[in-house]
Amino acid sequence: MEIPGRRLFIESAAPALLLVGASPAPVKKPVVRKEKEEDVTPTEDLMREHGLLKRVLLLYDEVGRRIRANAEFPPEAVTGGARIIRSFIEEYHEQLEEKHLFPRFRTRHTLVELVDVLEEQHKAGRRVTERILALTAGGLKGASDKKDLAAALESFTRMYAPHEAREDTVLFPALRRLVSAHEYDALGEAFEDEEHRKFGQEGFEGMVERVAGLEKTLGIYDLKQFTPR
Repeated sequence: MEIPGRRLFIESAAPALLLVGASPAPVKKPVVRKEKEEDVTPTEDLMREHGLLKRVLLLYDEVGRRIRANAEFPPEAVTGGARIIRSFIEEYHEQLEEKHLFPRFRTRHTLVELVDVLEEQHKAGRRVTERILALTAGGLKGASDKKDLAAALESFTRMYAPHEAREDTVLFPALRRLVSAHEYDALGEAFEDEEHRKFGQEGFEGMVERVAGLEKTLGIYDLKQFTPR
């Protein structure tokens, strides 16, 4: 004969017994999604590199101003700027333009005269950079050396200000119309791969930090100082 109390206990305990005997449900680990790397179009990539170039040109302008005013300046700021120009602009940025952009314009008979001038200016700029590095390596011992340096800096900034402006407003916008969407995207990937190959994962961002350090050396990092009063 079944005892009523025992039956009630078994019925009430059955769900708990089933839970105890069951295998524990697997605990789902939160999915960690790798953040997608920022997509940068090829022309955006080139234009922000022009922004880096412009910041070095401002360094050159400041040093030239000090030379004309017979004021002191740290020569290493000029050397540092010239080395950034050589490695990141001349040996990387301009090489991208000469390898990937200029041939496409020439093949399609588009803006060929402009491309020829731009490439000739690349060559001229490299000669000026070499002169700047030679002068700073010599220690700038006399007034004549400083005068020569000021002339070299001015010739460089005078050429590259209109050079980069013409590329940003004429050449780069034309590139988007010149190639297919697939080819345009492939250029962006090629630029990114080359940047990482030459400069590691830091790339552009690392160069920006280096330029900022030079700006601080010259006391021109604080943007507020340039606001008209």
